[in-house]
Formats: sequence, C-alpha cells, structure tokens
Amino acid sequence: MVAVARTPRSAWIQAGLHALAAGGPDAVRVEVLARTLGVSKGGFYGYFGNRPTLLDAILHAWEQISVDDVIERIEADDANASAKAKLERLGAIATSGEQVLGVDPLAVDLAVRDWARRDEQVARRLRRVDNRRMNYMRSLFATICAEETAVEERCLLAFSLWIGNHFIAADHPGRTRAAVTQGAFQRLLEG
Repeated sequence: MVAVARTPRSAWIQAGLHALAAGGPDAVRVEVLARTLGVSKGGFYGYFGNRPTLLDAILHAWEQISVDDVIERIEADDANASAKAKLERLGAIATSGEQVLGVDPLAVDLAVRDWARRDEQVARRLRRVDNRRMNYMRSLFATICAEETAVEERCLLAFSLWIGNHFIAADHPGRTRAAVTQGAFQRLLEG
C-alpha cells in the first residue's frame, strides 16, 4: 500500500495569500483553494477546521512576511550597518516588488488594508502591524535626527511614501516613478 502525501499546511496558506491578494477575503474559499491545489477539501479540515481559522493563519503569515522577515533580513544583512543603511535597505525591500511565497507582499498588504475597512478584528491586526513597522523605523530614524517630532514625521512620510505611492497615478515628466520615489526617500534620510 502506497501512502498518499498530504498537501502541506503551508500550501493552503500560500494559496490563501494568492487568493487574498487577487480578490480580497471573499476570494479565500476552501473549495476554490482545493481546486487550485488540485486536492480535495478533506486535507484542509485536518489543518484548519474552518475558514476563519485559515483566514487567521493567512493574516499571521502576512504579518510574518511583512514585518518579522523584513526586519530579520535587514538586521542579518549587516548587523553593524548604520541606521541610514538599514533604512535604505528597508526602502529597497519595500519598493522591490520581490515575491515572497510566490506572492507580492504589497498586494497582500493592500488587500488587508481594504479588508480592515470592513472588519474590526482585521483593523486591530493592521494597526498592530503598522505600529510594529513604525516602531522599527523610529528606532532607525532616531539615530539620524534627535528631535522626537522629526523622527515621527520622517517615519510617517516614509511609510506614506511606500503605501501611498501605489495609489498615485501621476506622471513625473523626465523622471521615472522609481527615481522620484528614491529621491523623496533620500531627502528623509538627510540629517
């Protein structure tokens, strides 16, 4: 008798992240994910029990990818790097479009932000994630400028630049969006 390999829990979460990024939380459906994975729904219930448990696991994975993993990468790249170099690395990661688990973290982030407008629990989780992001940036910007107000302003501007950049459709005559974004971020790093 040959044992049948079980679809890993991580595959369900990854498929859920894809669905969330593509269509929001309503697109995260057990039947659709099973079809996407080419498996039956049975394995799903062994890991999650119900859809809300899967949605929580997806949000946990999003937080891990977008906060914990990013900070770990920055700190591991060069623990002795200056705060300015770490902020530059953070900006590069935030604007890279690099896929994690085969999905664009920004697309998931934007879907979670939209979802948070309609779900108070998701809104609380988003606030926690954004506060963790801001706290990390505060720790770095505080070494560039001493004034607490200036630190807070720079953090807000940097975070707004990364998130808001994706909602602005304006052209930049003679310049690329990437160049303008990079230039704007560099201004925030000036002492």
